[in-house]
Amino acid sequence: MVTRELIYSELDRLNADELDELYKLIRQMSRTRRKSRKKGALAKIKRIKIVAPRDFSVNHDLYILGERRA
Repeated sequence: MVTRELIYSELDRLNADELDELYKLIRQMSRTRRKSRKKGALAKIKRIKIVAPRDFSVNHDLYILGERRA
């Protein structure tokens, strides 16, 4: 909570123009942070597209061993 109190005390010292500039900076920073958020592993896995024959899930072992070809 100490940091928050320090910020509030500094805010009290700023004039209207400085507050407006600070607000724009904070808004820009929060937008940039939202864009750069890393996606979790499950979100990345969900985007994976597998191109395979229709029976691949049932006969995957045959494809791996080379008994069937895609």
